Amino acid sequence: MTLLEAPPLEASRAFWGGLIEEGSPFEVAVDREKIVGWCDVTPIGRPTLSHVGVLGMGLLPDYRGGGIGRRLMESALRRAPAIGIERVELHVFADNGRARRLYEASGFVVEGTHPRRLKIDGRYRDDIMMAQVF
Repeated sequence: MTLLEAPPLEASRAFWGGLIEEGSPFEVAVDREKIVGWCDVTPIGRPTLSHVGVLGMGLLPDYRGGGIGRRLMESALRRAPAIGIERVELHVFADNGRARRLYEASGFVVEGTHPRRLKIDGRYRDDIMMAQVF
């Protein structure tokens, strides 16, 4: 993720609430009453890109490696065509091998690299753009 801290609660509520109202693919993983992961496909709100969605996902570290992220993503991707999504894009840190393997196993292909796109704590990170076309 490119955020260094969580957005304000009201901004988060507005974003997630908007996705839910629009019927966009939005999945969560819950352990007891705690949200431990999510995956969404957010449509791009421009007429020329209305067929494109952006995948976002996250999973708390203690819940990684057990297939939860894969199941969340598969469910969100299955639902994407129902809202007119024909292409899903994502960005991932170049050095995040675990996530890249998950995306590749799910049908995403690398379309390009953005060298030094992110700068966190004075350290540059390369960004990989991946996509899947249905």
